[in-house]
Amino acid sequence: MSRKKLRDSKTLQQQGLVDKAKQEQRDMTPEEKAQFDNLQKEIEALALLDTTGDGSNDEAEKAMENERKRATEITQLCREFGKNPEEFIKKGKSVDAVRETILSDIIENGAPISARGTDGLSITTADEDKFRAAAADALVMRGGVGIEKPAEGARDLMGMSLRDIAIETMQSAGEINLNRKSNDELYLMLSRDYYSPTSLFPSILDTAINKAYVEGHKNVPTTFESWVKKGTLKDFKTQDNNYLAGPAGEFLEVPEGGELKHDIPKDEKLPSRKLKTYGRQFTMARQAFINDDIGFLSTVPAKYAASAKRTQNEQVYKILIDNPAIYDGTALFSKAHGNTLASGTGITAESVQKMFMALQLQKDQFGKAIIIRPATIIVPIGYKFTIYTLFESPTINTTGNTQAVNPLYQFSKSINVVEDPTLNVLAAGGAMPWFIVGDKADTDSIQIDYLNGQEIPTIRRMETPGQLGFVWDIFLDWGITVMNYRGIIRNPGITIDNPLD
Repeated sequence: MSRKKLRDSKTLQQQGLVDKAKQEQRDMTPEEKAQFDNLQKEIEALALLDTTGDGSNDEAEKAMENERKRATEITQLCREFGKNPEEFIKKGKSVDAVRETILSDIIENGAPISARGTDGLSITTADEDKFRAAAADALVMRGGVGIEKPAEGARDLMGMSLRDIAIETMQSAGEINLNRKSNDELYLMLSRDYYSPTSLFPSILDTAINKAYVEGHKNVPTTFESWVKKGTLKDFKTQDNNYLAGPAGEFLEVPEGGELKHDIPKDEKLPSRKLKTYGRQFTMARQAFINDDIGFLSTVPAKYAASAKRTQNEQVYKILIDNPAIYDGTALFSKAHGNTLASGTGITAESVQKMFMALQLQKDQFGKAIIIRPATIIVPIGYKFTIYTLFESPTINTTGNTQAVNPLYQFSKSINVVEDPTLNVLAAGGAMPWFIVGDKADTDSIQIDYLNGQEIPTIRRMETPGQLGFVWDIFLDWGITVMNYRGIIRNPGITIDNPLD
């Protein structure tokens, strides 16, 4: 076969690779791109032979193979040490000459940090993991999120922009001439690697976003955790087959010659529990990358961290304010349940005493007395000062004795006060109810379940983004259930005046 036919054949192979990618509406894969480049080198080698005279097919094939081998070895050698192979290949440099040039440069200037692994020759998986951790921590810290123990080298990378880190990661993958490209060109190159699970730059963004989110999740001010019981479910099925075993019958006297009375313990069906999935989607837009918007990596994930916890917080307190029908078909706070005062009051010793008694006089599902210790007082903004005055003073003024003992003082160490503005907002300017909850060790009141105990939302890179930018899904599975009305007492409250009015 003539050299011209060989060139035409290889050109057709290149066109086949391009046509296949276009037909499937995608870019060429790394393997296809490498095959395309090798074919191009062979075409160029054949063209070079045409300029130097005719030769046999064997000579052409041999020259082509030698050129391919030289280009491959030079490219591999340059990638290991962060050099541009094109300038050596075009100048016809031999592999030995390139190796000598690189060695001289290392002796004089040292090898570039980004291209040298722990063995001094190549980047290893361990080195890539270290760089990923350091770069992610650097981005998060630069965005203003504190990290107690940043990864090794993170502080040294804090001055790097998103562009700098992108170039660093793509150079380690063998890309060249990146410093000459615009931010937009780099972004388009990164977008092609977006779906690859081994691509370094998107995984650095993933790590940074997750770290910022977890740090933000720790610091979101919510209050429901202090009195709501936590549980776990393994799937999304309705958990409605749980039963509570009743007490054994009391022992009866057996007269002489009498017989023992048979006893059958009763069971009571517990409330159903079920998980739901909650989530959002957010995007690091193309403009954010081009503008080097590092703050995106910290502020946006932190906002979604706050949103996830505040959504749970609001759902819990919405139950207290809305007073929905629960598992027995009756409103949570009702006369039938014996867990609400007939009329609302502010914080007074008398009202607290009534609510304590209502809590402690509750009976279980089988009509037996139960012991529920008051543990938490839940109040809207505007009540807490009065509560502290009521509980923290050892004496009180009375008409008959100005130094009478304050009976509520004994509870000052055992009662937890929870003040949450969510109640004010949900009450919408009306009467502000407040509540007393029993100890979680004595009885459940409200429970929040998570899928397999996972309390921190999952963030994942989306596989099929529908807009220009890097897209992430964030989601969490939870379910909130009223488990037992006996563990919580309501005072309908009174209207609280706005101090600014």
